Amino acid sequence: MGQKAADIATIGRISAVPAMLKVISDMTGLRFAAVARVTEETWTACAVLDQLEFGLGVGGELDLTTTLCHEIRGSHRSVVIDKASEDPLFCDHHTPRIYQFESYISVPVFRTDGRFFGTICALDPSPAQLRSSTIQSTMESFARVLSLQIEAEENQQRTENDLLEERGTAELREQFIAVLGHDLRNPLFAINFGAERLLRKHPNPTTDPLVRHILTSGRRAAQLVEDVLDFARGRMGSGIPLHLGDCKDLQEALQHVVSEVQSVHPQRLIYADIGDLRGVYGDRNRLAQLLSNLVANAIHHGSHDGPVEVTAHIERGHFNLTVKNPGQIDDQALPRLFQPYSRPTHHTPQAGLGLGLYIVKQIAEAHGGELSVSTTEEQGTVFTFSLPTD
Repeated sequence: MGQKAADIATIGRISAVPAMLKVISDMTGLRFAAVARVTEETWTACAVLDQLEFGLGVGGELDLTTTLCHEIRGSHRSVVIDKASEDPLFCDHHTPRIYQFESYISVPVFRTDGRFFGTICALDPSPAQLRSSTIQSTMESFARVLSLQIEAEENQQRTENDLLEERGTAELREQFIAVLGHDLRNPLFAINFGAERLLRKHPNPTTDPLVRHILTSGRRAAQLVEDVLDFARGRMGSGIPLHLGDCKDLQEALQHVVSEVQSVHPQRLIYADIGDLRGVYGDRNRLAQLLSNLVANAIHHGSHDGPVEVTAHIERGHFNLTVKNPGQIDDQALPRLFQPYSRPTHHTPQAGLGLGLYIVKQIAEAHGGELSVSTTEEQGTVFTFSLPTD
């Protein structure tokens, strides 16, 4: 295997990369994002999120001299452009004209020994306010995470059965969680807090819609980061953490979840039969998250021909939670249904990272419960979670 193919394969094995690109796109609105391997002679795409039909896939190459990454390789500095046609440094530059973009951001990725690897970059034909946001620091945090993951992946490939190397990989995985938690949560909190303060302390009819949009996007990005953290804990760490206790108000929490999803999707019918759930021992918030992910999955991927039905009762010493929706899951999709980044077999764009059912499975297993799914043409699709109460 050549070095280029090896670099592509390494990035392809790092399961957090698609989540990184999705978070970047959601935070900025830029519809093309990529991880590129940049050498003295070549620019090669190792991972791509393309919502622009840019036409560049994994393994695709660009003429290095036509890219800004060529300059970043020399300067080792990030490049951020809000509107190329009005930018004093780039309004006459050949790269924006060749690739027809207005907004652009690219940050360097270094190996852990300091060698230049490539870039994480994103662009869009429309302008975007990037300089005034925290996206540069966020992407630079991603670059540090990616550097650690490249090192961990290559070490694991070389010495998979070596105990000392496995300990080193585990340490890098813990660093991955720590970097995400510190470097991403803090700027997102600042964005959301600032937007909330503007709405409360400085209301302005002209700018309030934009501030609300910023707040909504910030909250969504924060939730995406939480999903990535849950994925990292479940896949690479010590499992999804639980705060176990007597769930006295679990009934109200699950009813709130149903009401919240119903308010976001008023056109869909959601029927809920939630009984007295006193006696359940578990993590109330995680169980509510489990239901929220199941209902969201039913809304987004189930048939629209009928209602989503939620039931939750304590029966014969077990807490049983079911979510039923019309429609049948394809037989080919069933084996990978609870795997991360699993998608339905169609090309309709979907929100989120494809981690919902994976996180549901992790929450169920962390509680010691059982999660199952049945799907038939007559009965539709039914997800069932069962947890002993005795």
